[in-house]
Amino acid sequence: MAKKDLPVINSPRANGKAVKTSLSYDCTKCPAYCCTYDWILVTKRDIARLAKRFNLSYEEAENKFTKFIKSEGYRVLRHHKDDIFKSRCQFLHPTRRNCTVYEHRPETCREFPEENRCGYYDFLSWERQHQDDESFIPLER
Repeated sequence: MAKKDLPVINSPRANGKAVKTSLSYDCTKCPAYCCTYDWILVTKRDIARLAKRFNLSYEEAENKFTKFIKSEGYRVLRHHKDDIFKSRCQFLHPTRRNCTVYEHRPETCREFPEENRCGYYDFLSWERQHQDDESFIPLER
């Protein structure tokens, strides 16, 4: 599939409903590269949003869902071991590869990617075309 032919996507939401966008990538066909970043930054507002979602106090949500990176001076989401990459955001479903807190996701996730194209999706599409395998996933080793 040529880049110009990439589909307009229906991004899945945590509740199973789809939302049409005008983006030039399809998150449903990606293993969620962006959700496997070592550090997914969170703000106080993000933590408050997660606290509300899980009916927790701010402090409980901060302790349960985040960790502080002292050398950098910021908070990030905790990770879980992953079968595809070394680790993943704790809110990424391990087999469906979608966000389980989509409506309450951090701002950095809401803004990604900053453009209407995703470099990871472009790379994945290129690899799949050259491997002649629509389900190919280049794995970290």
